[in-house]
Amino acid sequence: MPALASLVTGDSMVEVRDSPGLLRLDWTGRSNARHPGGALEPYFEAILARARSEGCQVEGHFEHLEFFNSSTISSAIQFIREARAQGTTLAFVYDGDQKWQALTFEALRTFELPDGLLETRALTRPR
Repeated sequence: MPALASLVTGDSMVEVRDSPGLLRLDWTGRSNARHPGGALEPYFEAILARARSEGCQVEGHFEHLEFFNSSTISSAIQFIREARAQGTTLAFVYDGDQKWQALTFEALRTFELPDGLLETRALTRPR
């Protein structure tokens, strides 16, 4: 399968690092588009199609993202639902030292279920 392209939408970028068993999505910039779903949803569909065909997990890295709005959170929730529906393991990694990220991902933690298909994980810097 061909490599997945990076996605630039508004002031943010999602770059894919494809390795055996893992699709890593590195988010950077500011995800502040009013309607990011138009770009994100087809992109997430392609990511999940690749994960399904290769039997790999998906890991979203948000620790270098400066901001994301509620519209982006809605797209992330839809991504969680679609990944779970197809049985794809999904992890969200964030910067636990950034208060806004900690609050956002703690809220998304409510989507973690005993099925183990979603994990939210904080990275923190040594003090």
